[in-house]
Amino acid sequence: MPLRVLQFNMQFGQGWDEAHPDQAPVDLDATIAEIRRHEADVVFLQEVEQAQTGGRQVEPPPNYTRLCAALPGYDSCFSYPRADPRELPFGLGLAIFSRTPLRDTFREDLPSPPISFDFFGEAKTPTDRVLIGARTVVEGREITLLNTHLLAFFMLKTSGARYPQQRERVAELLRAQNGPTLLAGDFNASNHAALIAQFGACGFSTAQQTEITWRRRPYVLDHIFFNAGLQCTDCRVEPTPTSDHHALVADFILAEQGAETVAPSSAQTAA
Repeated sequence: MPLRVLQFNMQFGQGWDEAHPDQAPVDLDATIAEIRRHEADVVFLQEVEQAQTGGRQVEPPPNYTRLCAALPGYDSCFSYPRADPRELPFGLGLAIFSRTPLRDTFREDLPSPPISFDFFGEAKTPTDRVLIGARTVVEGREITLLNTHLLAFFMLKTSGARYPQQRERVAELLRAQNGPTLLAGDFNASNHAALIAQFGACGFSTAQQTEITWRRRPYVLDHIFFNAGLQCTDCRVEPTPTSDHHALVADFILAEQGAETVAPSSAQTAA
């Protein structure tokens, strides 16, 4: 039975306005309709909430709460990044929704380097990022689900090659996986070929790498990575006016068990 996966940076429900993208209205109902229309079995979301003044994190998370109510029949998990008063008013927070029950949920902080950048005349440094994960069972097979949103070094006028720690930590988690695994997210890599090569060395392929997924610049920022425990049978980028990112939809089937990757004996499990 195919497993449909949706990867979507929902930008806290803010739609797209070509003329005034930063002033586009927030319409969470339109975001929910966009998520529903793909009828995915697993949904990976980034920028679920909007950052608040002083880094305040609203509990319960309002957008995630509405999503849970609007997506009955899904199990889910959510995490903010580590609270930080330096947080800027953009999107933050990750969620995973699954039609099959989730278990062994976890989060991993991904520290950001102390790079100084200008934000409307003020010197700022970036806040930390986060990766979340869970496990589920499909057709009697356990699948690991990982979701992240990495720092956009190109927005800070530098390169991830100079500050590789976030991606290296994600790569460590990939190498630790013993069975079918999906890693989705907004990887904010302007040079997506280097990202694909790095995770390829860990035994993971991306579902697509040719179509642009971000409206603001011609970059392939969004990916669904998978290892040999899964086979991708179809993938498409779905343009949507409900975010500055397009939606990415992919279908998978479970591979023969003998084809699954085996982690090195020295690797630790992600949980």
